[in-house]
Amino acid sequence: MSLPRPRGRGTPARRAMAVLAATAAVTTAAPAGVAGAHGSATDPPARNYGCFDRWGHRFQAPEMATEDPMCWQAWQADPNAMWNWNGLYREGVGGDHRAAIPDGQLCSAGRTQGGRYAAMDAVGEWKAVTKDNRFSVNVHDQAYHGADYYRVYLTRQGFDPTTQALGWDDLELVAEVGETPPANDTLIPVDAGDRTGRHIVYTIWQASHLDQSYYFCSDVVFTGR
Repeated sequence: MSLPRPRGRGTPARRAMAVLAATAAVTTAAPAGVAGAHGSATDPPARNYGCFDRWGHRFQAPEMATEDPMCWQAWQADPNAMWNWNGLYREGVGGDHRAAIPDGQLCSAGRTQGGRYAAMDAVGEWKAVTKDNRFSVNVHDQAYHGADYYRVYLTRQGFDPTTQALGWDDLELVAEVGETPPANDTLIPVDAGDRTGRHIVYTIWQASHLDQSYYFCSDVVFTGR
């Protein structure tokens, strides 16, 4: 199974293998736990996927601290959150996502996996991609889990992700897709209405193979068009 090829640098899985091979000789603690086969939102990119995509091939580059400070703090907190870019999920939620994940911890899925993804909750100026108000969320299902459903939420106009922690009341459900057969990539059409400026796209993917729920925070700037 092949993965998306962002900006022509090869698939994430292949780039992860290349990074590990190239850095083994220069780091005393080689990155552990490269992503197993699950999935993530790749467009707009989930926070940890975006950090992996931009910096996985040069994760020790000092310029990351000034060029991409939110990714820098995430790599410093736990590099495995990026190597395991497709493992941000919880099990046994039973569909009650709000009860399982506290406000302020939505981007880490309630500090899932022992807190591995906690840095995704950090408030600040995450790199954001520009989107017109009608766009699609692409969920890459690397393991062909399929879905019971996908739900896409957007932050309400006036919410500022650079200064405010994300809570459930900050979100509005804008798109939902029901049972979906396994497919490498699923496109979910979204209408952002009259939103403009910075927002968070929050995607929930309820996988079909188990009671396994995936949660993705993607940072965007809406053009208003």
